[in-house]
Amino acid sequence: MTGTDQQMEAIKRAIQMEKDGRAFYLKAAAQTSSRMGREIFDSLANDELLHLDTFQKIFEKKVGKDEWDQLVNTSKKYADLNVFPKDLKAIDGAHPETDELDALNVAMEAEKEAIEFYGTILQETDDPVIKDIIHEIIQQERNHYTLLNEEFTYLGSSGHWYDVGPLGA
Repeated sequence: MTGTDQQMEAIKRAIQMEKDGRAFYLKAAAQTSSRMGREIFDSLANDELLHLDTFQKIFEKKVGKDEWDQLVNTSKKYADLNVFPKDLKAIDGAHPETDELDALNVAMEAEKEAIEFYGTILQETDDPVIKDIIHEIIQQERNHYTLLNEEFTYLGSSGHWYDVGPLGA
């Protein structure tokens, strides 16, 4: 496999991870009873769309719009990535009254895995444009982790969501 093939394979996996992340955050938003929780999870889901837009720019330049559309707009999974669970209730130890904390905990773990995954892409590519983009996405994933961790800590100790003001990546 050539370096370009490896980059494209990594980008395809990243596309699937962002699709999975968006689906997870939308499901978490739908399952939380808190307005603030819904806003946070919806914001994270929207950030995943921004990441997909970033990958679209890279991918379309390398292989074209048709293959991009096929990957993003199909319900078929490209790769079986177990970063984001399909159902919060399937998480070991999850109970209806603790779904929000469970969702935050799972999301934090997923963000850590995403950072590691993107770090691998960074090490494997020589393309300076891809490196710059991946650096930015890693920073956004770190910001997601920080937000999730702060919410987890506050919700776990107070029983309430922390109102962080305007949300952002």
